[in-house]
Parts: sequence; structure tokens; C-alpha cells
Amino acid sequence: MYSKELLKGTLGVIILKLLEENSKMYGYEICQKVKETSGGKILIKDGSLYPTLHKLLKDGIVTTEEVKIGKRVRKYYALTPKGKKEKNAVMEELSDFIETLQKIVFTNNKTSPAL
Repeated sequence: MYSKELLKGTLGVIILKLLEENSKMYGYEICQKVKETSGGKILIKDGSLYPTLHKLLKDGIVTTEEVKIGKRVRKYYALTPKGKKEKNAVMEELSDFIETLQKIVFTNNKTSPAL
């Protein structure tokens, strides 16, 4: 399992990508999909998921739809048109960040010896 510090900066991107791929999802479903897809390496807790979803909702990036299932009401989240644009922007930024991190952390950056 990865540290929450590593997850913190990428949770929004993960949620946006899942919503794009699945049209709409509810909170528990998002958690389970991340757990399954990551082979159990990423576990999202309610205390991280719902504040992120609420921020995305407040920012107009996602919308909600409440569906009654038996006696319960399930809240589904979906991307708005603004959210689709935002998803593309954050995916590009994340890709560039990972590439930069690769250069800094995982390559052998030996400099020429001092003369």
C-alpha cells in the first residue's frame, strides 16, 4: 500500500479518469475499482474520497444523480463538460510531472568531472 502523501496529489486525477471510463460511479464503487485495478496497492478511505468528490462538485467538475435502490438512495457522480476538459488538462500535467520525476529521480545524472 502506498503512503497517503503519494496518493494525496493524485486522488482527483484517479477519480476523473474512472468517471470518464465508467460514465458514472458511486463512492464505494470508486474505492473498490481503485483497489481492484491497483492490486490492493491503493486503498482510498472515505475521509479522502468524499472531501475530494465534494470539492469536484463545488468546482463544477462533477455532477450528482441520486438513484433510489430499495430503501436506500445512492449518489452517482459523473463528469460535467467542464470536468471532461479538466480531466484532459490534469492528465497532461500528471504525465509531464511523471516524466520530469523520472529524469530527476530514476536516471543517472552524472555530471562531467570538475576540471
